[in-house]
Amino acid sequence: MVRLAAASLAGTAVEFYDFFVYGTAAALVLGPLFFPTFSPLAGTLAAFGTFAVGFLSRPLGSVLFGHIGDRYGRRPVMFASLLLTGVATVLVGCVPSYATLGVAAPVLLLTLRFLQGLGLGGEWGGAVLLTAEHAPAARRGLWASFPQIGPAVGFLLANGVVLALSAGLSDAAFRDWGWRVPFWAAGLLAAGGLLLRGSLAETPQFRRITEPARLPVAEVVRGHWRLVLLTAGALAVGYAVFYAVSTWALAYGTEQLGVGRTAMLGCIMAAVAVKGAATPFAAMLGDRYGRRPLCLAGCTATALWMFPMVALLETAEPLLMFAGFLGALLAFITMFAVVAAYLPELYEPRVRCTGAAVGYNLAGVLGGALTPVVATAVADGSGPPWGVAAYLTGIALLSLGCFALLPETLPARTAVAEPAEEGVAPA
Repeated sequence: MVRLAAASLAGTAVEFYDFFVYGTAAALVLGPLFFPTFSPLAGTLAAFGTFAVGFLSRPLGSVLFGHIGDRYGRRPVMFASLLLTGVATVLVGCVPSYATLGVAAPVLLLTLRFLQGLGLGGEWGGAVLLTAEHAPAARRGLWASFPQIGPAVGFLLANGVVLALSAGLSDAAFRDWGWRVPFWAAGLLAAGGLLLRGSLAETPQFRRITEPARLPVAEVVRGHWRLVLLTAGALAVGYAVFYAVSTWALAYGTEQLGVGRTAMLGCIMAAVAVKGAATPFAAMLGDRYGRRPLCLAGCTATALWMFPMVALLETAEPLLMFAGFLGALLAFITMFAVVAAYLPELYEPRVRCTGAAVGYNLAGVLGGALTPVVATAVADGSGPPWGVAAYLTGIALLSLGCFALLPETLPARTAVAEPAEEGVAPA
């Protein structure tokens, strides 16, 4: 289990590094480089628009790689998705700017971002199922939470590289070539991730399936459509909060509040580091008290914290901004630490890779793709961006309602034995 958890964590860290480094670049430099004919606000919105494309392609990736995972095994998904995302990320760093290629430059950027999202859409399902289906039932939440630490590690790697380059280079050098270095580094990270995953075994639950689904997505749509929609709505708040902190707040702080790039990145990175460290502890609470209670508590805390978070951000004081970001991310991880065990337990094994991944990535469209765009547009004006707080609070209440409609899946509470999972979903 330690080897499996480490390989899953490493892979998700690399994939989310690829995904996050684009978000940081979109907040800092992509607007002027690829959309120079736009106003500063319109350029930022356009850059966040290409950022959103990665979320739109993630459900397609979950269908494609979910089919592979349900038909041929969880293991192949972990290799193919990591390879696709790594290659696309390296190529983003090679795309010439608008000044060199003209309109072809943003088109290429858009295409590569689409491929990034396609790969990431498959990664989560493969990595989570590899740990969740190997783990003992009593500790499934804990072991399955390790892939959920990967996004925090990936974010810290991505922003650490950007921060180092930003601090060590002049602004002109950073905008000229420095921003490309983190994308090129993705190739080395992807190669390391593939080596770590080389010796992993297929999951016992998949090996016990005698008749794999012929068309998993059709079975999911036909038999689990309500569950998919509820999980997508339930998880939307997590994406919205995380990308409001990591992407929108970075752009707002540097452009509207005049906070230095280094200070903003430092505040956000410190909050994400604490969030990553807290993940396994929240998952252990889920193993003891249930998945659903933790999710309901996280949604409630999020709804209550969004206005204080915006007020603390508006002070432009690093310690106060850090406190605001930390409160939001701790509420976020209270939910997302347990969903890696929760979602697989909601679906029967023969369609689990597709069902869990589609629900998870549709939530990314609802919460992650739109949040930086909507928040940037809403915050365009004088005074604190209370509209952003209201928007995030509304999403938190929507997710709270969806979680309230989902069942508990903790094995000790539902009395579902391991062999029974093969044919019947706890839901």
